[in-house]
Amino acid sequence: MELFAGAVISAMQFLGIEWHTWKVIGWLGNLAFSLRFFVQWYATEKTKQVVIPPMFWWLSLVGSMFLLSYAIFYQKDSVFIFAYAFTWIPYIRNLIIQRRVDEAQVECLVCKTAAPPKAKFCPECGEALLKTERASAFKS
Repeated sequence: MELFAGAVISAMQFLGIEWHTWKVIGWLGNLAFSLRFFVQWYATEKTKQVVIPPMFWWLSLVGSMFLLSYAIFYQKDSVFIFAYAFTWIPYIRNLIIQRRVDEAQVECLVCKTAAPPKAKFCPECGEALLKTERASAFKS
């Protein structure tokens, strides 16, 4: 039995770090924040203009919640807690704004391209847009 217990303890060690639930939550938060960089970079390269996709805000929200939980329940450090206590507010606000923009887009009936809410003509094919058709298929 001692041999088995020793194997379990050594399995909890990786890269000189003692792993447990809160350590995993903290690292998941760091991973989510790191992935934001690649998501934003990919979206910018794809469109050839600076854009911040909704996935950036979702990763920001998840990362901040994991790190806030880690700070509150494991570290119990007031500086660390305060650093993440309010970061979720702009992330949620940006997700709400993005959803409103997506819902307000108009779909071109000819080429099925999503156009901005105030557009009168399709930016892709030039056809006149009907304001009653929503671009629900284009939600991010």
